Amino acid sequence: MVEKRTSLPPKNALIALVVSAGVTLVLPHIPGVRYLAWPLMLLSTLAHELGHGVAAAISGGDFMRFEMHADGSGVAMTATQGRLQSAFTSAGGLVGPALTSMLLFAVARKEKLARIALGGLAALLGLALILVVRNLFGFFFVLALVGLLGLIVRYGNDWWARFTLVFIAVNLAASVFTRGDYLFTDTANTANGQMPSDVAQMSKALLLPYWFWGALCGAISLVALAAGLWFYLRGEKRRAASGSVWVEGRNEPEVR
Repeated sequence: MVEKRTSLPPKNALIALVVSAGVTLVLPHIPGVRYLAWPLMLLSTLAHELGHGVAAAISGGDFMRFEMHADGSGVAMTATQGRLQSAFTSAGGLVGPALTSMLLFAVARKEKLARIALGGLAALLGLALILVVRNLFGFFFVLALVGLLGLIVRYGNDWWARFTLVFIAVNLAASVFTRGDYLFTDTANTANGQMPSDVAQMSKALLLPYWFWGALCGAISLVALAAGLWFYLRGEKRRAASGSVWVEGRNEPEVR
């Protein structure tokens, strides 16, 4: 039986990155199709609010409920004690998407690992759906996302799993920049009204100006994103240097 050889990595890995970045950055600015960028905005909101909740949970607080709305706003209701825990929880929503993006880029270097990671991501979102999602719109959005990821894990090939992981990572990375102005404002407009921004809450807890904490969170995010891209592209550089080709059906490189 003759096996069909394809040129997946390293070439297509770079294509996945470029296409994901192009769609994410260009789509919101094309008249008539901007509505297609709406799910991407919701994805960044989901990552932001879950970042708050996870930060609260790992610092010893409670993640009680999560809500998100069709306008892209959301809220994570947490219970914390002390200034440090409160500030850490606030920072979680700001740097959480970038840290998640870094991890996704790192595991996306290998198709099989990407499939496992995608399944794990679907499982974690399913757990969040059961434990903390408490409004109707948020429930159906997270449910649809879990279903989509599950379908890709179950029926998509390894390359599609990797592409999906890279696409999510790029969108989380882009949210750091597209909502960068939020790092330097002391108020946030939400569906529940005007509230203190995350950096304003950090300023209240740790005393220094809100713009200082915004700059710090922005710097941490940039370092995390740079590290994630470095891991991802370094893996492809090594694979290219090995002089391997991809063999469809065996899912492993064959040295020429």
